[in-house]
Amino acid sequence: MKYIQEKHPLAIRWFHWINFPVLALMIWSGLWIYWANDVYRIGWGRTTLLKFFPQSFYEAFTMDHKLAQGMSWHFVLMWVFALNGLLYVAYTLFSGEWRYLLPSRHSFREAWQVVLHDLGIRKEPLPARKFNGAQQLAYTGVVLMGAGSLLTGLAIFRPTQFSWLTTALGGYEWARIEHFTLTIGYVLFFLMHVTQVIRAGWNNFRAMVAGFEVVEAPAPPPVSAPSDVTSPPSTSAV
Repeated sequence: MKYIQEKHPLAIRWFHWINFPVLALMIWSGLWIYWANDVYRIGWGRTTLLKFFPQSFYEAFTMDHKLAQGMSWHFVLMWVFALNGLLYVAYTLFSGEWRYLLPSRHSFREAWQVVLHDLGIRKEPLPARKFNGAQQLAYTGVVLMGAGSLLTGLAIFRPTQFSWLTTALGGYEWARIEHFTLTIGYVLFFLMHVTQVIRAGWNNFRAMVAGFEVVEAPAPPPVSAPSDVTSPPSTSAV
């Protein structure tokens, strides 16, 4: 038998669905800014193994020559991103949701079991919980990444006014590298998150939209036969 179980509170769903388009637009507007000083690559010396965004990429998506437009959008959306993140953290603290999200000392071991399960190596089902160890690590990590993006963004946006912050982050160039690395981390998190949502199926996706999921009720324990069966009294022939 199946039954409906509440999973995600309304506030958590609002924070999630506000953050999704805001973060996507921040990455998009960030690319308009990055085009003006496109310097990062993977390689050494004059050898380049990977250039993140070749000119053809900018031209294909008409991202070139939009520095001022990108800065305007990026800085406006930054406030929405920061406010939504602060309200999310405050809500989890006051509502007690942090108890489900914060990793414990068992989370890394559970996360490894999730990896084995997703790779098909572990055959046993994972424990039925609101968030497993892998989710706890990922969701807590992305909150810390958000805080890091705000700090590094301020450090490169106002390096004079926040000179102490820029210095603490290793200087302007290092703060920009850290900001860029966090952005790449968001893209990887997004791809992994969407893949896991598709893999988990409609029931899991509906829980983040409607707040509930349909759960299979555990089978009742088998009824065991009584151990001490008394034999009927014997009757003697008269």
